[in-house]
Amino acid sequence: MTALAASAAADSVSAPRSRFGGVWRIVRLLAVKPSVFFGVPWLILAGALVVSLAIALIIQGAGAPAAETIKGARYSWAVLSPQWYLVAVGVQAVGLTFSFALGFSSTRRDFWLGMSLMFVLVAAEMAAAIATLVQIEKATNGWFIGAGMFNALWYGQNGWLFDFFSSFALQLFVLFVGAAATTIFMRWRMKGMLTLTAVAIVGVLGTVAALTFSGSWPAVFSWFATIGLWGVFTLLLGLAVVFAVLGYIVIRRATPR
Repeated sequence: MTALAASAAADSVSAPRSRFGGVWRIVRLLAVKPSVFFGVPWLILAGALVVSLAIALIIQGAGAPAAETIKGARYSWAVLSPQWYLVAVGVQAVGLTFSFALGFSSTRRDFWLGMSLMFVLVAAEMAAAIATLVQIEKATNGWFIGAGMFNALWYGQNGWLFDFFSSFALQLFVLFVGAAATTIFMRWRMKGMLTLTAVAIVGVLGTVAALTFSGSWPAVFSWFATIGLWGVFTLLLGLAVVFAVLGYIVIRRATPR
């Protein structure tokens, strides 16, 4: 950990003790290198946008009309490019900070609450910006050149609020998945990770087999159609909360090394 992080943590220890103060100290500690949470995800998105614009110009240069380029861009997954990085952010938030925070007298509860607050801030900031960029892309007809990246997949069809909510739920989900998986490693090390992987694989395969042999796939698809996209992302947000709770339960017994 850098000297800057040590200074921030030392200052936080000398501050008056309070429940929110302890939580906010963890937020400050995680924000010592703001680029991890607020810089790199946007560099990834910016790089994906540059590539998307270049592809659109190449396709149109080959004679394809701009309308077809925009239509094809709706199937692009480039808008989701930061999600894989955010999983790693969730891993690092626990793996690289937990022991350090305990060394400066933070409680496990304050650590988890502070990390969760940071996750909420990151998810809300990115979700608001992405939802706004979707509207800008639509208003400029693809950045004035018929290109598309943000107005893709489910985005741009149900208004700014839904785009914000869906991004917020998705990003909280991937952050807490990374954090919760790391608590498993800290608690049970490689044995725990191998067990978790085996249980996940068996669970997925068992569910697929049960739905297939019982002929339940049409009912599942019908149910998802009934709850709609709002319902799907509400479920995803609920899963994020489940992983957050499970991670906290495990980290209470985790031994930092």
